[in-house]
Amino acid sequence: METVDKVSVVRRLAEAKEKSGKSYTEIAAETGLTNVYVAQLLRRQAQLKPDTAPKLRKAIPALSDELVNSMMAPPFRLNEAVMHFGESIKEIINEEFGDGIMSAIDFYCSVDKIHGVDGKDRVVVTFDGKYLPYSEQRSEHMTSKLKREAP
Repeated sequence: METVDKVSVVRRLAEAKEKSGKSYTEIAAETGLTNVYVAQLLRRQAQLKPDTAPKLRKAIPALSDELVNSMMAPPFRLNEAVMHFGESIKEIINEEFGDGIMSAIDFYCSVDKIHGVDGKDRVVVTFDGKYLPYSEQRSEHMTSKLKREAP
């Protein structure tokens, strides 16, 4: 689900909740969920499970089949995690390497499964990109401009 789609779905979910006239706590009591989990469901931050869908539809009658189906799709938690940590990672790249970027052209990415010290499964996402320093944009280095100015 793209960000624009998510924003639209979340807006429609909020409208359905508002039509119900119920608070998150009231919906939670009717569904057997916590009020925070209900809020996460309606913000598309958690996945609606098939057994819970009928209870939620009963609590919020304005939920359409389309909205319920969208709520059953896994949310983009990894995308959100990358966005959440992205600015900090970029700042560390600048601190360690200087003003520049990690190339997405000369770039490798892998996802690996390992076992943590507690024996539980863990996910390791590796971004391996070439560092590209930004260059100062000096007019004397701009060959296209120099060719136009040549006599």
